[in-house]
Amino acid sequence: MSKILMIISAATSLKLADGSTHPTGYWAEEVAASHKVLKAAGADVDIATPAGVHPTVDALSLSEQGGVSEADAEEFRTYLAGIAEELSAPLVLSEVTVGDYDAIYIPGGHAPMADLVQDADLGRLLIEADEQGKTVAALCHGVAGLLSATEDDGSFTFAGRALTSFTDEEESQGGLGENAPFLVENRLRAEGAVLQTGAAWSNTVVVDGNLITGQNPQSSTSTADAVLKSLAG
Repeated sequence: MSKILMIISAATSLKLADGSTHPTGYWAEEVAASHKVLKAAGADVDIATPAGVHPTVDALSLSEQGGVSEADAEEFRTYLAGIAEELSAPLVLSEVTVGDYDAIYIPGGHAPMADLVQDADLGRLLIEADEQGKTVAALCHGVAGLLSATEDDGSFTFAGRALTSFTDEEESQGGLGENAPFLVENRLRAEGAVLQTGAAWSNTVVVDGNLITGQNPQSSTSTADAVLKSLAG
């Protein structure tokens, strides 16, 4: 049985470009749909957060205002309720040993832009996982978490690698727009990643060796499927 570490942001707010504070959290579909696919395939999934803080779901990800139908929102609520015990007592990220897992999986929501993007413990785990050839997967804004992986010389661990992320176009159309603290796609390009993005809101997954990335919430199931395929060899 494969063991997968799902690392979820613990942030509840994000400082915007104009200095204001925006409530945030993880995106419901990205956690619920991904977790469901992985568990249905028989994977053992552990959840970890910075400091072991109970993660908060972004209210927008369960509302029509966030582009989510009521039927889908109810499905996500029900699934999240079913794993409420795991979400309420996550592992402490700094205490996790990468050798205990076959893969790392980072879902999004804007929250990773507040904490995971600069989390040294996440960076250490990602570097170790990549060095060991373990599967590293990130989804939507969760791909910003990859930016925490910097080498001793300051270089980006995943520079030169093909990946996708929530795009600048998507941020403009349905995200924070110009008020975002930074644009994930733009920042990754600046750090040397090779972005391969699909059309806005398309189901897009990019696989580069052991690195798997999904573009947006619509890519949740496909990203999890790609992880399972990677682990199956």
